[in-house]
Order: sequence, then C-alpha cells, then structure tokens
Amino acid sequence: MAKTAQAPAKPYEPTPRENKALSAFELRRQNTIPTPVMKATKKGKDLRIAPDHEDKETGYKLIMEAIGTADPDFVQIALEQLTKLAIPGATAPCTPEALNASLALVRGIRPQDEVEAMLAIQMSAIHMATMTTAARLSVAKEVTWIELHEKALNKLARTFTTQIEALKRYRSKGEQKVTVEHVTVNEGGQAIVGTVTQGGGV
Repeated sequence: MAKTAQAPAKPYEPTPRENKALSAFELRRQNTIPTPVMKATKKGKDLRIAPDHEDKETGYKLIMEAIGTADPDFVQIALEQLTKLAIPGATAPCTPEALNASLALVRGIRPQDEVEAMLAIQMSAIHMATMTTAARLSVAKEVTWIELHEKALNKLARTFTTQIEALKRYRSKGEQKVTVEHVTVNEGGQAIVGTVTQGGGV
C-alpha cells in the first residue's frame, strides 16, 4: 500500500508582538558594522589571528571601524590583547569562539576612538574576570575560598562600574554646561532670579 505524501510543515508565523521585536532586531542589525569573525591559526609556537574574510584588507578595515580606529598598528595591538584575554589558561590554546566573544564585547561598546577602544578592552577583561570569579564562587565549599572569591568579585564589580562612569565622562567631554540667569521683576518691584542650565558635560 502506497504511503500518503505528507503536506509540508506550515512555516511559523510570528505573533504581532514578535513581529515588532523582529523589526527592531532587523533595524539594529542594519545599523551594526558587518564585522567579520576572527580565525586563529597556529604555526609552530606562533599563534596567528586574522579576519575570516575573502579580502583580508577589507576584513581588517571593518574590524578597525568596529573598534574606532584607523591605525593598523593599533588594531594589531588590540587584537593581540584580545587574543590573550581569550586564552582560558596559561597553557590552553586560544579558540576562535573565545576570541570572537572578546571582540564582540568590545564591539558592543561601539568605541569611537583609540581611548574608548582601550577602555572597552579593559572592560572586556574585567567582565570576563568577573564571570570567572563568580563561577569559582558558585562551587567554592571552604569558607576561606568563599570569602576570597566574594571579595574579588565585589572589587571586580566596582571596577566595572567605575569603567562605565569613566567612559560616560569621556564621551561627554565635548559637551558644555551653559548657565543662564534671567531676572523677572514683579509689579511690586520684587526681583526673582532664575537659573536655566543647558548641557550635561562635566
């Protein structure tokens, strides 16, 4: 007896709320620099990293734009630092997944110049150290180790908050605070002095 052909599965139709979120996602994706992933290859004792792109020059330029620089030497230093962050241990190899995760953290901050890029790399390092410390704390059994990891975790969390504030202050460096005083005189001759403040720069 011949088998009855099954009808193809009906494609999933997102709900109205899901469509709204998907539209927002698509807009976000379009506004994101198309950064290629990085690949790591080992030749002897040397670890070489490069964009996984058909044209290496284009790949490097996209990476440079993503981290806020036009300096080839700077991007090489930045990538070397990110590679070291991606190595989970002194003898463990750097995996492409870990390297691209480090780069994604920096890219997500959207640095606009080299100073912001350096701060973003530091923030990436602190974030990864925070997560590592949190994982160690979750499995610690002895009181000594629990207290040690708690102390380190608190310091790292405070450092990350300080870095966010530093980035915020640096990005507001071009803003000016303008204070304008205006005087209103009532019919009785009483003067009321008001202050209007514009801008949020430090």
